[in-house]
Amino acid sequence: MTALQKYARLEAVGVWRESDQGQRRDVIVSIGDATLVITDSQEKALAHWSLAAITRVNPGLVPALYHPEGDKTESLELPEDEVAMVEAIETLRRVIDRRRPKPGRLRLGMFLTVITLIAALAVFWLPKAVIQYAVQVMPEVKRVEIGQSLLNHMSGFTGPPCASNFAQPALRQLSQRLLARSDALLVLPSGLDTTRHLPGSLMLIGRTLIEDYEDPDVLAGYILAEQLRSEQQDSLQTLLSFVGTLNVFRLLTTGKLPEATLTNYAQSLLLADPHRIDYTDLKTRFAAKGISPIPYAYAVDLTGEQTAELIDHGQTGQFKPSLQDAYWVRLQSLCGG
Repeated sequence: MTALQKYARLEAVGVWRESDQGQRRDVIVSIGDATLVITDSQEKALAHWSLAAITRVNPGLVPALYHPEGDKTESLELPEDEVAMVEAIETLRRVIDRRRPKPGRLRLGMFLTVITLIAALAVFWLPKAVIQYAVQVMPEVKRVEIGQSLLNHMSGFTGPPCASNFAQPALRQLSQRLLARSDALLVLPSGLDTTRHLPGSLMLIGRTLIEDYEDPDVLAGYILAEQLRSEQQDSLQTLLSFVGTLNVFRLLTTGKLPEATLTNYAQSLLLADPHRIDYTDLKTRFAAKGISPIPYAYAVDLTGEQTAELIDHGQTGQFKPSLQDAYWVRLQSLCGG
């Protein structure tokens, strides 16, 4: 300790008493290795006080009076002319006190660390964990119910799905051909230009995909692309990430989500841009269904530059139309177009 080295040769004269009933004795006081050494005139050691355990009885007063911590009967008195020794003892006591562990501060630091850790878990880990758990335990019947509820809220912006006894068989046939389900496709009359997927394996199609193109393979391409998105991005997980952790807890405990929240999400879903997909994966879908990707490729990019991979793939292979001409004509009348 630097402070100890500074006072290593310092000595002073004082009065020491071993106990309340003991005799007052003139002594020599010096600073040793982390101790206050008290000796008689013959340099015989009478006491060693730990510098870390010295208490001053009368701070600021003279003569300075000390005793070892825990024993008030033993005392040391330094007269007012021994200012250097008094200052040395006080300096060393302050240095030691600063280095002494502060239990209160330690407890406060530990408490703040724990609180920070809990807060970090609540902010970063808990929401993802709760959402993942909800996605895993949600039964299919509940997914269908949530998807239907979202569709109802979405209809406030788009109008109800198009329906026509004449055209409906064509839509069911296309759904069966592409998705192996006859009831997976719904066509919205407005508010949607391409496709979206909802919980419960519902896929929404914008009316323009039916009415603005002459080739049904364009629509088929958008459906296959959306099917790929639905497998890469769980629609229920996307919804739960939007509604927030408290509403996810509410869904798990009550089975319901706030109506206003569903309305906001429905609008957000309509306005969002579909995330990009890998055309390598998509051309595999086209090949599996025996459908040419070329009409879809040029619908996405008139120049064909961005979809060249699909166009090249469409130059070879045997393809069949996704829908026969007669059914395509019927489907184009689904929304009264």
